[in-house]
Amino acid sequence: MPADRIEREILIEAPVDVVWGVVTEPDHIKQWFTDATELDLRPGGAGTLFWDEKATCAESATAHLRVEAVEPPHRFAFRWDFPQDAEPGPDNSLLVEFTLVAEGDSTRLRLVESGFDVLDRPADTKARYIDDHEHGWDLHLARLREYAPRQTRASAAR
Repeated sequence: MPADRIEREILIEAPVDVVWGVVTEPDHIKQWFTDATELDLRPGGAGTLFWDEKATCAESATAHLRVEAVEPPHRFAFRWDFPQDAEPGPDNSLLVEFTLVAEGDSTRLRLVESGFDVLDRPADTKARYIDDHEHGWDLHLARLREYAPRQTRASAAR
């Protein structure tokens, strides 16, 4: 049985307010995670993520999301991978949570994606899907760790 959650933690050499913007603002999100992003940043807000060149699988993808939590600058959460025309909830979607904690001039980012056990997919398909998401988060978080510090330097240069 595959695990129900993916957990990652990284230290980013940028202040928490900078990382918050990088994780929640569409112009920043498309630099490290997607090719395009639409996001209504409020609890209950909708969003759409689009991947083409930044797709971690071999094909383009679109994901609809529903914002669950916006607690600047420490917590952002959304649900995705829910059936079309359904309200996302704990029984039909994945929950992605970003938690940010200041550590001096740096930020510890913790990502948890959970709910794989509720997805209506055969076990072997689900196991591959979890593997794809693990690989994807590793790649995207590495990009985030490189991108966020450049935003700090760009702000300082102005």
